[in-house]
Amino acid sequence: MIHMLKEENITYLVGRKTVSTSPLVPYDQLICEFLSSLSTELRSHREVSAYPDIMTFAFWCRKANITRLKSDFEDGKTRLGLGLVFHITPSNVPVSFAYSFAFGLLSGNANIVRVPSKPFLQTDIICSAIKRTLDNDKYSEIKSMTAFVKYEQDDEINGMFSANCNARIIWGGNVAIKSIRRLPIQERCVDIAFADRYSFCIIDSQSLLELNDAGLEQLAEGFYNDTYLMDQNACSSPHLIVWLGEEIEIAKEKFWSAIYSTVSEKYNLEEVNAVDKYTLLCKNSIELNNISSFSNHNNFIYRISINELPDNTDELRGKCGYFYEYDASDIGDIAHIINPKYQTLTYFGVDRSSLLDFVVKNRLSGIDRIVPVGRSLDIEVIWDGFDIAKSLSRIIDVK
Repeated sequence: MIHMLKEENITYLVGRKTVSTSPLVPYDQLICEFLSSLSTELRSHREVSAYPDIMTFAFWCRKANITRLKSDFEDGKTRLGLGLVFHITPSNVPVSFAYSFAFGLLSGNANIVRVPSKPFLQTDIICSAIKRTLDNDKYSEIKSMTAFVKYEQDDEINGMFSANCNARIIWGGNVAIKSIRRLPIQERCVDIAFADRYSFCIIDSQSLLELNDAGLEQLAEGFYNDTYLMDQNACSSPHLIVWLGEEIEIAKEKFWSAIYSTVSEKYNLEEVNAVDKYTLLCKNSIELNNISSFSNHNNFIYRISINELPDNTDELRGKCGYFYEYDASDIGDIAHIINPKYQTLTYFGVDRSSLLDFVVKNRLSGIDRIVPVGRSLDIEVIWDGFDIAKSLSRIIDVK
């Protein structure tokens, strides 16, 4: 049992100040049943339907998916969780903390989760649902292993939790991760850091031109979810759109018209974000020498067409609907820009096996995920190239 001594400036949203650190077997039946119950609890409340990110998490926690994950995890080895995992979750993404908690729990661990200090209704809704589910006597053991805390950035508090944990999951920018890593930890403490990454999208023009109205609407909805839901702040949200094929200009017109129709109906463009996008355009116009054209769709969409991809393309980052576009004659044209910063490649109309071959045969140091447009924000147990559940558990080797 570990008792956290410092209480001031910490709000416990879920759980207690004393956390049991005795590990469970990964994917223990009690853990799987708890997540299934949490899924049901979340989906039973009307307010949740207004938040697609919560609905996605609730759907992810459902029994069928957890059963699938358990089947994928089992390899015949005997494992236990490491003990206590301290989660430092991203401040600008409201639901990532819930996935991080689920990963730690599925690994058989006790969890102290620092939720975003920025206020999000999604955070409050999920924490309330977790608290209600844990109040069931059936889950008293998991309740004793769980704490959700909220506090402003504080190295002393981070240090207190770090000193007592067996593993840390650190989400954040490179500077924040380096700062956390300077804090003392136990000798065998495991760190898994999800740093700042870069993502992009590839679209085949011919495949897009063959879409009917329903298919185009579905594609636009998926692209909207990938980008506008998080204002392109998620590490998996694309900033660069690479076009392949013929009749690219016609395909672009069809695609962006559909995107504009979706965005103008659903997206609330705040004035400060409109100003930020214009400021970024001015900055690009001064600093970049590879811009061939610019299009503005009533401030909802900024499109910067570039005629070459420099090695530092990952520094071209948009926000709130600001995209860079590049026309490629072949997917191999972009191999030179891929570095370890590249995380997710979303695609439409391109054979996924050819994309996998592109990564493997070019021996690329980046691109950890290849997913269809609309699924960039789908967080999985395998993330950033890590199998999190296996990384947060230990093998008991018996001969």
